[in-house]
Amino acid sequence: MALTGLSRACLGELIEELAPKRTARCDSALHERRGSARRRAAGAGPDHRLVFVDRVLVTLVVLRLAVPHAVLAVLYGVDGSTVSRAVREVRPLLAARGFAVPDRPGVRLRTLDDLFAYTDAEQVRLRMDGTEVQVRRPRVNRAGRRSFVSGKRRQTTTFCDEQGRTLFSGVVRPGRMHDQTPVRTEGIGEQFRLHPQVAVDVDEGYRGLANDFLDQVGAPPRKPKKDSPEGDKLAWREHRRRQSSRRICVEHAQAELKQWRPLQQYTGRRDAYAETHLAIAGLVSDRAAARATRRKTSTELVLARRSAC
Repeated sequence: MALTGLSRACLGELIEELAPKRTARCDSALHERRGSARRRAAGAGPDHRLVFVDRVLVTLVVLRLAVPHAVLAVLYGVDGSTVSRAVREVRPLLAARGFAVPDRPGVRLRTLDDLFAYTDAEQVRLRMDGTEVQVRRPRVNRAGRRSFVSGKRRQTTTFCDEQGRTLFSGVVRPGRMHDQTPVRTEGIGEQFRLHPQVAVDVDEGYRGLANDFLDQVGAPPRKPKKDSPEGDKLAWREHRRRQSSRRICVEHAQAELKQWRPLQQYTGRRDAYAETHLAIAGLVSDRAAARATRRKTSTELVLARRSAC
């Protein structure tokens, strides 16, 4: 179980969750291929050499450690194409699961609309940041190679709560783009307009977003000029320290994602990166949501017993 990054209980729940979806997808594809209802009873035909449980395990090992398909094929005694087909079958199911919500079993966030609706209802202050993943460049004399010279990466935007538990991670874009780009192109700015009560802490890369939503987006304070009073400089350092302390948990959330080998240096097909990232981020959110919520203790004085007078 250590190779998959999941406990035995979590793995069992995951298989029970994916099995009906996989069956429904296969039945739909077969019905479309036949053009009519099935003519034989369920279970007829040749058996799979790699059962569904093993297919899930193979996919989790590939996502966790990026083990070559040929190595897993030798371990299971099947052809390498069988392992590749299993990964292509299970990975979309994992990517479509969405992100787990702390203290809300069964509820999952799949879009930015879901994320902002949840944080607005639960009054959760978000933390947002972008992260980069190295990808393979096209070979020499291949089309598109020049675009990977200055930014041969993929970027994603991650949202977490005040305890560093991943709530959403996606919005994949080329690495040469600025952090501010998804704010304009993916509708993040529009979400803040639709949900004026949602607040978020960001770094300097989202200065434009902070300027547009002063009451909702907390960015680092601007550095005072060199001839400013010493008191202003000390106040700036303290303000920056506190803002960084609130925002640092999103860096920890991104570090959990980077523990999975494909998100350290992605060597697969670039068109499958977004699906791979969503599959891994959904699994990471399951582990994060299982962590207990730390409640802030109140400093209000309360009488231990009713006074006589």
